[in-house]
Amino acid sequence: MRVSSKAHYGLRMMTEFAKAYGAGPLSIAEVARVEHLPLAYLEQLASQLRRGGLVDSTRGVHGGYSLARPADQISVLDVVTVIEGEVSPVECVSHGYVTGTCQREGECASRGLWMRLKQSIDAVLSQTTLAELVTDQSLIDSMAPAETTR
Repeated sequence: MRVSSKAHYGLRMMTEFAKAYGAGPLSIAEVARVEHLPLAYLEQLASQLRRGGLVDSTRGVHGGYSLARPADQISVLDVVTVIEGEVSPVECVSHGYVTGTCQREGECASRGLWMRLKQSIDAVLSQTTLAELVTDQSLIDSMAPAETTR
């Protein structure tokens, strides 16, 4: 299983909004520049995140986007769900699965594995907030060796 570029880019954008939280809106152009991501793609993702209630937008010269609530109140699962929908390794363990749809439902030896995997993924993503991602990155950056110029 792979995380889509859509979810990855959206999460990268949300961590930039988390870093700027409380300092006013951040432009998508600035996020694109800092993260080296395509502006048009980020604009589409920002619209989704706004409709999903995770970011607010401000129009005008000093406009942009900001988190709709503090970074410690937005989980990675919130972001991924707004962008991608439910995370589910196979259809039969998704929330919208209709019992009886799969012919092997009663005799499938692997369904329990997929259910445990989904529960683990959901637990990790729901227990990880944007604030933690930003803090973890700040810690990594502070521990990196200082660059020396010769």
